[in-house]
Amino acid sequence: MASNPMQRQARNSFLLGMLVAIIIAAVIIVFLFMQMKKLREDNQEYEANLKSIYVLAQDVKSGDVLTDDMFKKVTIMTDSIPEDYADIDSLLSAYSLYTKDGTRIISGYTNGEQHLYLDNDKKTEVFQNDETEKYYIKNANNADEYIETTEAPVLVKIDTKANTMITQSMISRSDEIVGGDVRQVEYNTIVLPIDLMTGDYIDVRLMLPSGQNVVVVSKKRVTIPQFDGEYLADTVQMNLSEHEILTMSSAIVEDWMLQGTGILYATKYVEAGMQEEASPTYVPNGEVTRLMDSDPNISNRARTELIAKYNGLSEIRNNYINSALSTYGSTEGLSGRADSSIGATLEARQEYLQSLVGE
Repeated sequence: MASNPMQRQARNSFLLGMLVAIIIAAVIIVFLFMQMKKLREDNQEYEANLKSIYVLAQDVKSGDVLTDDMFKKVTIMTDSIPEDYADIDSLLSAYSLYTKDGTRIISGYTNGEQHLYLDNDKKTEVFQNDETEKYYIKNANNADEYIETTEAPVLVKIDTKANTMITQSMISRSDEIVGGDVRQVEYNTIVLPIDLMTGDYIDVRLMLPSGQNVVVVSKKRVTIPQFDGEYLADTVQMNLSEHEILTMSSAIVEDWMLQGTGILYATKYVEAGMQEEASPTYVPNGEVTRLMDSDPNISNRARTELIAKYNGLSEIRNNYINSALSTYGSTEGLSGRADSSIGATLEARQEYLQSLVGE
Protein backbone atom coordinates (compact mmCIF):
# COMPACT_ATOMS: atom_id res chain seq x y z
CA MET A 1 0.00 0.00 0.00
CA ALA A 2 1.43 3.28 -1.06
CA SER A 3 1.94 5.95 1.57
CA ASN A 4 1.96 9.61 1.08
CA PRO A 5 4.99 11.76 1.95
CA MET A 6 3.48 12.88 5.27
CA GLN A 7 3.04 9.30 6.43
CA ARG A 8 6.57 8.40 5.38
CA GLN A 9 7.92 11.41 7.24
CA ALA A 10 5.96 10.49 10.36
CA ARG A 11 7.16 6.89 10.17
CA ASN A 12 10.76 7.96 9.67
CA SER A 13 10.53 10.38 12.59
CA PHE A 14 9.12 7.61 14.75
CA LEU A 15 11.89 5.21 13.75
CA LEU A 16 14.50 7.87 14.31
CA GLY A 17 13.05 8.62 17.72
CA MET A 18 13.09 4.93 18.60
CA LEU A 19 16.69 4.66 17.46
CA VAL A 20 17.71 7.68 19.50
CA ALA A 21 15.84 6.29 22.51
CA ILE A 22 17.57 2.93 22.10
CA ILE A 23 20.97 4.62 21.82
CA ILE A 24 20.30 6.76 24.89
CA ALA A 25 19.06 3.71 26.81
CA ALA A 26 22.15 1.78 25.73
CA VAL A 27 24.40 4.64 26.89
CA ILE A 28 22.57 4.80 30.21
CA ILE A 29 22.84 1.04 30.66
CA VAL A 30 26.54 1.09 29.84
CA PHE A 31 27.02 4.05 32.20
CA LEU A 32 25.09 2.33 34.98
CA PHE A 33 27.00 -0.89 34.41
CA MET A 34 30.30 0.96 34.65
CA GLN A 35 29.15 2.79 37.77
CA MET A 36 28.01 -0.45 39.36
CA LYS A 37 31.31 -2.07 38.47
CA LYS A 38 33.21 0.86 39.95
CA LEU A 39 31.02 0.80 43.04
CA ARG A 40 31.61 -2.93 43.42
CA GLU A 41 35.37 -2.42 43.05
CA ASP A 42 35.27 0.45 45.53
CA ASN A 43 33.33 -1.73 47.98
CA GLN A 44 35.83 -4.54 47.55
CA GLU A 45 38.69 -2.13 48.11
CA TYR A 46 36.90 -0.64 51.13
CA GLU A 47 36.26 -4.06 52.62
CA ALA A 48 39.84 -5.07 51.97
CA ASN A 49 40.97 -2.05 54.00
CA LEU A 50 38.72 -2.89 56.93
CA LYS A 51 40.12 -4.57 60.03
CA SER A 52 38.59 -5.72 63.28
CA ILE A 53 40.39 -4.38 66.34
CA TYR A 54 39.78 -4.04 70.05
CA VAL A 55 38.91 -0.77 71.75
CA LEU A 56 38.05 -0.01 75.35
CA ALA A 57 34.46 -0.73 76.27
CA GLN A 58 34.66 1.47 79.37
CA ASP A 59 36.54 4.39 80.86
CA VAL A 60 39.74 3.45 82.70
CA LYS A 61 41.99 5.51 84.93
CA SER A 62 45.74 5.71 85.23
CA GLY A 63 47.14 2.58 86.88
CA ASP A 64 44.14 0.34 86.19
CA VAL A 65 44.93 -3.28 85.37
CA LEU A 66 43.71 -4.16 81.87
CA THR A 67 41.61 -7.31 81.51
CA ASP A 68 39.85 -9.00 78.58
CA ASP A 69 36.40 -7.90 79.69
CA MET A 70 37.36 -4.22 79.39
CA PHE A 71 37.49 -4.44 75.57
CA LYS A 72 35.08 -4.78 72.69
CA LYS A 73 35.62 -5.46 68.99
CA VAL A 74 35.00 -2.83 66.29
CA THR A 75 35.73 -2.64 62.56
CA ILE A 76 37.60 0.39 61.20
CA MET A 77 39.77 1.40 58.24
CA THR A 78 43.30 0.02 58.37
CA ASP A 79 44.86 3.43 57.77
CA SER A 80 43.16 4.68 60.95
CA ILE A 81 45.08 2.19 63.12
CA PRO A 82 48.26 3.66 64.66
CA GLU A 83 51.54 1.85 64.06
CA ASP A 84 52.02 1.05 67.74
CA TYR A 85 48.49 -0.31 68.24
CA ALA A 86 48.54 -2.94 70.99
CA ASP A 87 46.65 -6.01 69.81
CA ILE A 88 44.63 -7.31 72.76
CA ASP A 89 45.08 -10.92 71.55
CA SER A 90 48.78 -10.73 72.45
CA LEU A 91 48.73 -7.75 74.80
CA LEU A 92 47.51 -9.56 77.89
CA SER A 93 49.55 -12.71 77.34
CA ALA A 94 52.92 -12.35 75.64
CA TYR A 95 53.35 -8.72 76.65
CA SER A 96 53.05 -9.49 80.35
CA LEU A 97 55.27 -12.55 80.48
CA TYR A 98 58.20 -13.06 82.83
CA THR A 99 60.32 -16.12 83.47
CA LYS A 100 60.20 -17.61 86.95
CA ASP A 101 63.53 -15.94 87.81
CA GLY A 102 62.10 -12.52 86.93
CA THR A 103 63.53 -12.01 83.42
CA ARG A 104 61.11 -10.10 81.20
CA ILE A 105 59.96 -11.59 77.90
CA ILE A 106 59.76 -8.77 75.37
CA SER A 107 58.14 -8.65 71.95
CA GLY A 108 59.50 -7.36 68.67
CA TYR A 109 58.26 -7.28 65.09
CA THR A 110 60.06 -8.44 61.94
CA ASN A 111 58.28 -8.07 58.58
CA GLY A 112 55.04 -7.55 60.45
CA GLU A 113 55.40 -10.77 62.49
CA GLN A 114 55.71 -10.76 66.25
CA HIS A 115 58.72 -12.45 67.87
CA LEU A 116 59.43 -12.94 71.56
CA TYR A 117 62.83 -12.58 73.21
CA LEU A 118 64.35 -12.90 76.66
CA ASP A 119 65.21 -9.41 77.85
CA ASN A 120 68.93 -10.04 78.23
CA ASP A 121 72.12 -9.11 76.41
CA LYS A 122 71.88 -12.08 74.06
CA LYS A 123 68.23 -11.38 73.06
CA THR A 124 67.45 -15.10 73.10
CA GLU A 125 64.33 -15.81 71.03
CA VAL A 126 61.39 -17.45 72.81
CA PHE A 127 59.05 -19.83 70.97
CA GLN A 128 55.64 -21.22 71.88
CA ASN A 129 54.42 -24.75 71.33
CA ASP A 130 51.14 -24.51 69.40
CA GLU A 131 49.67 -27.61 71.04
CA THR A 132 50.70 -27.15 74.69
CA GLU A 133 51.02 -23.33 74.53
CA LYS A 134 54.17 -23.65 76.64
CA TYR A 135 57.22 -21.49 75.96
CA TYR A 136 60.71 -22.70 75.12
CA ILE A 137 64.11 -21.53 73.86
CA LYS A 138 66.76 -23.22 71.76
CA ASN A 139 69.73 -24.35 73.82
CA ALA A 140 73.35 -24.69 72.67
CA ASN A 141 72.52 -28.00 70.99
CA ASN A 142 69.54 -26.42 69.18
CA ALA A 143 67.17 -28.57 71.24
CA ASP A 144 63.93 -27.26 72.75
CA GLU A 145 64.43 -26.15 76.35
CA TYR A 146 61.13 -25.32 78.04
CA ILE A 147 60.99 -22.42 80.48
CA GLU A 148 58.56 -21.66 83.30
CA THR A 149 56.75 -18.36 82.92
CA THR A 150 54.55 -16.12 85.00
CA GLU A 151 52.53 -13.04 84.17
CA ALA A 152 52.56 -9.49 85.52
CA PRO A 153 49.45 -7.36 85.12
CA VAL A 154 49.33 -4.86 82.24
CA LEU A 155 48.53 -1.32 83.36
CA VAL A 156 47.23 1.70 81.48
CA LYS A 157 49.43 4.75 82.04
CA ILE A 158 46.85 7.50 81.62
CA ASP A 159 43.14 8.12 82.13
CA THR A 160 41.46 6.83 78.95
CA LYS A 161 37.90 7.05 77.66
CA ALA A 162 35.76 4.25 76.22
CA ASN A 163 36.13 3.48 72.46
CA THR A 164 39.84 4.36 72.56
CA MET A 165 42.44 2.17 70.86
CA ILE A 166 45.24 1.14 73.20
CA THR A 167 48.78 1.74 71.92
CA GLN A 168 52.09 0.45 73.24
CA SER A 169 52.97 3.91 74.60
CA MET A 170 49.82 3.90 76.75
CA ILE A 171 50.60 0.70 78.68
CA SER A 172 53.22 -0.63 81.05
CA ARG A 173 53.83 -3.76 83.03
CA SER A 174 53.02 -3.83 86.71
CA ASP A 175 55.85 -4.35 89.15
CA GLU A 176 53.64 -6.78 91.05
CA ILE A 177 54.57 -10.23 89.77
CA VAL A 178 52.35 -12.73 91.52
CA GLY A 179 54.82 -15.22 92.96
CA GLY A 180 54.14 -18.33 94.99
CA ASP A 181 54.65 -16.50 98.30
CA VAL A 182 52.23 -13.63 97.56
CA ARG A 183 49.21 -13.34 99.84
CA GLN A 184 46.40 -10.83 100.28
CA VAL A 185 46.95 -9.11 103.62
CA GLU A 186 44.60 -6.78 105.50
CA TYR A 187 45.73 -3.91 107.73
CA ASN A 188 43.91 -1.43 109.95
CA THR A 189 47.01 0.16 111.48
CA ILE A 190 47.92 2.46 108.56
CA VAL A 191 46.78 6.07 108.34
CA LEU A 192 45.04 6.21 104.95
CA PRO A 193 44.45 9.17 102.61
CA ILE A 194 40.90 10.50 102.95
CA ASP A 195 39.98 9.76 99.32
CA LEU A 196 41.75 6.39 98.94
CA MET A 197 39.62 3.89 97.00
CA THR A 198 39.91 0.40 95.50
CA GLY A 199 42.32 0.36 92.56
CA ASP A 200 44.54 3.18 93.84
CA TYR A 201 48.28 2.65 94.35
CA ILE A 202 50.11 3.58 97.54
CA ASP A 203 53.46 3.63 99.27
CA VAL A 204 53.42 2.74 102.96
CA ARG A 205 55.81 5.04 104.84
CA LEU A 206 57.02 5.35 108.43
CA MET A 207 57.62 8.90 109.67
CA LEU A 208 60.10 9.04 112.55
CA PRO A 209 60.09 11.67 115.33
CA SER A 210 63.20 13.24 113.81
CA GLY A 211 61.29 13.95 110.58
CA GLN A 212 63.10 11.16 108.75
CA ASN A 213 60.69 9.39 106.40
CA VAL A 214 61.29 5.83 105.20
CA VAL A 215 59.40 3.77 102.60
CA VAL A 216 58.27 0.40 103.97
CA VAL A 217 56.58 -1.06 100.85
CA SER A 218 56.04 0.71 97.55
CA LYS A 219 53.45 0.96 94.79
CA LYS A 220 50.87 -1.50 96.04
CA ARG A 221 47.40 -1.65 94.51
CA VAL A 222 44.80 -1.57 97.27
CA THR A 223 41.31 -2.88 97.86
CA ILE A 224 38.99 -1.17 100.33
CA PRO A 225 36.79 -3.89 101.88
CA GLN A 226 33.08 -3.43 102.62
CA PHE A 227 30.94 -4.66 105.47
CA ASP A 228 27.12 -4.55 105.30
CA GLY A 229 27.33 -2.37 102.21
CA GLU A 230 29.65 0.21 103.79
CA TYR A 231 33.35 0.78 103.19
CA LEU A 232 35.67 0.20 106.16
CA ALA A 233 37.42 3.52 106.68
CA ASP A 234 40.44 2.19 108.58
CA THR A 235 41.11 -1.01 106.63
CA VAL A 236 43.03 -1.73 103.44
CA GLN A 237 43.97 -4.94 101.61
CA MET A 238 47.18 -5.45 99.61
CA ASN A 239 48.98 -8.33 97.91
CA LEU A 240 52.36 -8.75 99.60
CA SER A 241 55.18 -11.26 99.33
CA GLU A 242 56.43 -13.08 102.41
CA HIS A 243 59.36 -10.74 103.00
CA GLU A 244 57.09 -7.70 102.54
CA ILE A 245 54.65 -9.11 105.12
CA LEU A 246 57.47 -9.49 107.65
CA THR A 247 58.78 -6.02 106.81
CA MET A 248 55.32 -4.53 107.42
CA SER A 249 55.06 -6.42 110.72
CA SER A 250 58.38 -4.98 111.85
CA ALA A 251 57.33 -1.44 110.88
CA ILE A 252 53.96 -1.77 112.69
CA VAL A 253 55.61 -2.91 115.94
CA GLU A 254 58.17 -0.13 115.77
CA ASP A 255 55.44 2.40 114.98
CA TRP A 256 53.68 1.30 118.18
CA MET A 257 56.91 1.56 120.12
CA LEU A 258 57.24 5.21 119.12
CA GLN A 259 54.05 5.89 121.16
CA GLY A 260 52.46 8.41 118.83
CA THR A 261 55.68 10.26 117.93
CA GLY A 262 55.91 8.29 114.67
CA ILE A 263 53.26 7.68 112.04
CA LEU A 264 52.79 4.69 109.73
CA TYR A 265 50.84 6.14 106.82
CA ALA A 266 50.03 5.68 103.13
CA THR A 267 50.66 8.09 100.28
CA LYS A 268 48.70 7.78 97.04
CA TYR A 269 50.18 7.85 93.53
CA VAL A 270 48.76 10.66 91.40
CA GLU A 271 49.32 8.99 87.99
CA ALA A 272 50.12 5.40 88.91
CA GLY A 273 50.51 4.32 85.30
CA MET A 274 53.14 6.98 84.61
CA GLN A 275 54.99 7.13 87.91
CA GLU A 276 57.81 4.75 88.80
CA GLU A 277 57.65 2.96 92.12
CA ALA A 278 59.55 4.44 95.04
CA SER A 279 62.53 2.49 96.35
CA PRO A 280 61.82 0.99 99.80
CA THR A 281 64.24 2.47 102.36
CA TYR A 282 62.92 0.92 105.57
CA VAL A 283 65.14 -1.84 106.97
CA PRO A 284 63.53 -4.34 109.38
CA ASN A 285 65.24 -4.94 112.71
CA GLY A 286 67.85 -7.64 113.09
CA GLU A 287 65.48 -10.23 114.52
CA VAL A 288 63.06 -9.94 111.58
CA THR A 289 65.96 -9.93 109.13
CA ARG A 290 67.32 -13.17 110.58
CA LEU A 291 63.84 -14.71 110.36
CA MET A 292 63.58 -13.70 106.70
CA ASP A 293 66.99 -15.17 105.95
CA SER A 294 65.98 -18.53 107.42
CA ASP A 295 62.39 -18.62 106.15
CA PRO A 296 61.93 -21.37 103.50
CA ASN A 297 58.95 -19.46 102.05
CA ILE A 298 61.25 -16.69 100.81
CA SER A 299 62.90 -17.31 97.45
CA ASN A 300 66.66 -17.16 97.03
CA ARG A 301 66.25 -14.07 94.89
CA ALA A 302 64.19 -12.26 97.53
CA ARG A 303 66.66 -13.29 100.24
CA THR A 304 69.59 -11.96 98.22
CA GLU A 305 67.78 -8.67 97.60
CA LEU A 306 66.96 -8.39 101.30
CA ILE A 307 70.57 -8.86 102.38
CA ALA A 308 71.78 -6.37 99.79
CA LYS A 309 69.13 -3.88 100.96
CA TYR A 310 70.08 -4.35 104.61
CA ASN A 311 73.76 -3.84 103.87
CA GLY A 312 73.12 -0.88 101.59
CA LEU A 313 70.66 0.88 103.92
CA SER A 314 72.16 -0.05 107.30
CA GLU A 315 72.91 3.64 107.87
CA ILE A 316 69.17 4.39 107.94
CA ARG A 317 68.59 1.55 110.41
CA ASN A 318 71.45 2.49 112.73
CA ASN A 319 71.40 6.29 112.53
CA TYR A 320 67.66 7.01 112.36
CA ILE A 321 65.34 4.13 113.23
CA ASN A 322 67.34 2.67 116.12
CA SER A 323 68.09 6.15 117.39
CA ALA A 324 64.38 7.09 117.34
CA LEU A 325 63.41 3.88 119.11
CA SER A 326 66.01 4.33 121.86
CA THR A 327 64.90 7.93 122.44
CA TYR A 328 61.12 7.61 122.16
CA GLY A 329 60.36 3.91 122.06
CA SER A 330 59.09 1.62 124.76
CA THR A 331 57.30 -1.69 124.82
CA GLU A 332 54.94 -0.46 127.54
CA GLY A 333 51.40 0.60 126.79
CA LEU A 334 51.35 -0.48 123.17
CA SER A 335 47.62 -1.29 123.20
CA GLY A 336 46.71 2.09 124.71
CA ARG A 337 48.23 4.24 122.02
CA ALA A 338 45.94 7.00 120.76
CA ASP A 339 46.71 9.91 118.48
CA SER A 340 44.17 12.71 118.01
CA SER A 341 45.43 13.67 114.54
CA ILE A 342 45.04 10.08 113.33
CA GLY A 343 41.56 9.98 114.83
CA ALA A 344 40.62 13.18 113.01
CA THR A 345 41.89 11.79 109.71
CA LEU A 346 39.94 8.57 110.22
CA GLU A 347 36.77 10.52 111.02
CA ALA A 348 37.14 12.64 107.86
CA ARG A 349 37.74 9.50 105.79
CA GLN A 350 34.65 7.83 107.23
CA GLU A 351 32.53 10.84 106.25
CA TYR A 352 34.01 10.76 102.73
CA LEU A 353 33.23 7.05 102.28
CA GLN A 354 29.70 7.49 103.60
CA SER A 355 29.13 10.23 101.06
CA LEU A 356 30.10 7.79 98.29
CA VAL A 357 27.68 5.16 99.55
CA GLY A 358 24.96 7.82 99.66
CA GLU A 359 25.58 8.64 95.99
